Amino acid sequence: MFNLQLRIISHRLRERSRHKQTMMEKVLLSIIAASVLCVVSSHVQHQYHFVYEVKNMTEAQSYCRDKYTDLATIDDMEDVKTLRDMMDLSKIDKTAWIGLYDDMDSWRWSDRHAEVEFTNWWQGEPHHDGSGEHCAEMSGNGKWNDNPCNTPRQAVCSSVRGSDVTFILINSTMSWTEAQSYCRANYTDLATVRHEAENQEVKNLADGEEVWIGLFRDSWKWSDGSNSSFRYWKSGEPNNGGKEACVVMNFDRSGLWEDWNCAREKPFICYEEIVPKHKMRVSVKMNSALDLNNPEVMEEVLKQLKQRLKEKGVNEDVKLSWKKQPDGKVFHKEKKKTSKKDEL
Repeated sequence: MFNLQLRIISHRLRERSRHKQTMMEKVLLSIIAASVLCVVSSHVQHQYHFVYEVKNMTEAQSYCRDKYTDLATIDDMEDVKTLRDMMDLSKIDKTAWIGLYDDMDSWRWSDRHAEVEFTNWWQGEPHHDGSGEHCAEMSGNGKWNDNPCNTPRQAVCSSVRGSDVTFILINSTMSWTEAQSYCRANYTDLATVRHEAENQEVKNLADGEEVWIGLFRDSWKWSDGSNSSFRYWKSGEPNNGGKEACVVMNFDRSGLWEDWNCAREKPFICYEEIVPKHKMRVSVKMNSALDLNNPEVMEEVLKQLKQRLKEKGVNEDVKLSWKKQPDGKVFHKEKKKTSKKDEL
């Protein structure tokens, strides 16, 4: 145990009347070290809620956002185990929606500074046929098609100098990711096609070959925007067996994940953010008759506490507030004769 001391610098408290002023005295605060550690360890926790009413993915998402925080985000096997233990299989047909989905409309250019304003897809494209069609190629006729990123293709790079753009054909075949790395190492990036004239230029350069361009899309995302990379797919999943862009947990298969059509109606799992609350006992040493129950004094004490916590490495969003006793006061003097402390 050790004591942290805070000093509230003397300053004037301004009252409503311009003529009534009082001086804030110097106050020494002693905070029990263990209490400070409790604040350091506080973090947002997930509390899961099963909803056995069946809805499609969009309806389930709206319900969770309205009643709780969002559809369930799953961070690790501990979360999987928690959900398996909570599930009542007598109320569902094996599967329930979670918050993972395949964002079909997240196409963007490898060049992060370019916006997707022009596209030249084949009719019916991008169609996401099969699993993992996250990269765009240009066909021999100049039309675009989505394709698995590991497909070997020639590529077109771009070299940008100011407003001048030059396209370069790379004759050797490689995956989209390999093409991106090659273009960035030797030129500027994979080709960004901004308008019809550039599309024609790349088409002529490819001379009938299918080539990678710089368009790609992010794949699986969480409904709440979480960056959790944890995945628990069943063998052979995701397989996009019928425009399947949403994810369920299969509780008849140990909670393993499967992709399903988002229009199917299923039970679902929501989560709620729970912020742990910790009580902190504060003892205050006084060197004068300062009224610690004065609202402005209490506010200043909170500011000083927050500052000291920040100095001790507490960088998360911590909210401090006083708890009033039954008599409406926060601070009370200790009854010990030898003590001159006010106690919370």
